[in-house]
Amino acid sequence: MLNVPSQSFPAPSSQQRVASGGRSKVPLKQGRSLMDWIRLTKSGKDLTGLKGRLIEVTEEELKKHNTKDDCWICIRGFVYNVTPYMEYHPGGEDELMRAAGSDGTDLFDQVHRWVNYESMLKECLVGRMAVKPALPKDYHEEKKVLNGMLPKSQVADTLAKEGCSSPSYDWFQTDSSVTIVIYTKQKDINLDSVIVDHQDDSFRAEILIKDYSYIIHVELSHEIEEDFSVRVVENVGKIEIVLKKKENASWKRLGHPLENHNSLILRKDTGLYYRKCRLISKEGVTHDTKLFCLMLPPSTHLQVPVGQHVYLKLTITGTEIVKPYTPVSDSLLSEFKEPVLLNNKYIYFLIKIYPAGLFTPELDQLQIGDFVSVSNPEGSFKISQFQELEDLFLLAAGTGFTPMVKILNYALTNIPSLRKVKLMFFNKTEDDIIWRSQLEKLAFKDKRFDVEFVLSAPTSEWNGKWGHISPALLSEFLKRSSDKSKVLICICGPTPFTEQGIRLLRDRNFSKEEIHSFTA
Repeated sequence: MLNVPSQSFPAPSSQQRVASGGRSKVPLKQGRSLMDWIRLTKSGKDLTGLKGRLIEVTEEELKKHNTKDDCWICIRGFVYNVTPYMEYHPGGEDELMRAAGSDGTDLFDQVHRWVNYESMLKECLVGRMAVKPALPKDYHEEKKVLNGMLPKSQVADTLAKEGCSSPSYDWFQTDSSVTIVIYTKQKDINLDSVIVDHQDDSFRAEILIKDYSYIIHVELSHEIEEDFSVRVVENVGKIEIVLKKKENASWKRLGHPLENHNSLILRKDTGLYYRKCRLISKEGVTHDTKLFCLMLPPSTHLQVPVGQHVYLKLTITGTEIVKPYTPVSDSLLSEFKEPVLLNNKYIYFLIKIYPAGLFTPELDQLQIGDFVSVSNPEGSFKISQFQELEDLFLLAAGTGFTPMVKILNYALTNIPSLRKVKLMFFNKTEDDIIWRSQLEKLAFKDKRFDVEFVLSAPTSEWNGKWGHISPALLSEFLKRSSDKSKVLICICGPTPFTEQGIRLLRDRNFSKEEIHSFTA
């Protein structure tokens, strides 16, 4: 009996999309959009060539299907006939052919993170890879990570190599509360490192420790109230999560262990955990960009770290579509902030609406009070990159501005060594500039900050800079406050913009450590 994968995304143990990677899209033929593909999958046409049968596929059989006219690919043990999908693939046929006739799981994890392949390719499912014969008893192989979970004997060794100690937890109770105490033994743990979700009877806490996640996941033995508190003792890395009992009964145990309970897992292998957030408001910022405000459930603690993104998930015509977005602050200026809103319960997104797109028009049609699924945060940016920083240069194009919002707020507020922050903001026209007046007011208010707008299609009235990212524009912009000042350059925008920018920066002898690129 073959188990067809469920329509959930992402699958367990799938790797997060690498922030500095990205991929280039290719122009698709007329009638080959994502919506056209969804229509084809629902047309009843036999896309596998097997008339609805599911088969077990051997490695030898998989290898035979390695041409554009006959292409099978294995992803996480399931084999798909992607031949009919070739012309619909945004990355082009050549990229799919890199995995033709083979296991494409690693390639998929590198560049197709947001594609819900289980749902998108459901009608292309050929079957499951045949199980290999069992190995002889005297066969010895080095222990590997299984399903993302490190064997307990390897946990301490793995962390020890990185200068860490193995985390642990305990719990105690009073008449009215239960306190879960997690000992991370790390000194750089803060509230951003702690993600807590209570859904029905399930309680899940994920602690981010360097490149790992330590997970507490139990079905609680008794009912608790929706709200709870989280406290971090930073100097020792101790976390206290206080739950309120619904009844003043004594608990004999915390609960029943669920998936990955008390496990240390590589973050890239944990998969994404979602919670439903309510749409509170949406307001126009430019002619095609809106500021969305989502409210976390009362039973969730989640603070997205600076420079990291989350995934938003919607079900569109029966298919789950997932897109990454970087949360922003509600404003660049303190006086704009709404004091009534508790910042740690609200997440803001600046999102450009593409009328011909699939995801953003659906997002824009949501009514106040509707729900959007929001994932755990991910990303490679680390606050430690700000240590002793003197010069911060930001290069943004279009909605590539979004990672820069929190970076600006954090840098100007929390880095004593900072001398200068400069933003070069590329757009097509003046009407496309997001938060222009706020940026100009911030530059007037804080003399360390300066902003330059660059337009690629300005009107004749435009007196500022124009063109595309180039050596000439960067030469004046990238002047340090002193010859040996510590510098960080952040860049985000469409892939061609980012790739060209990184090439120009490397040509100017900036090191890899001095450049951080985000995926727009």
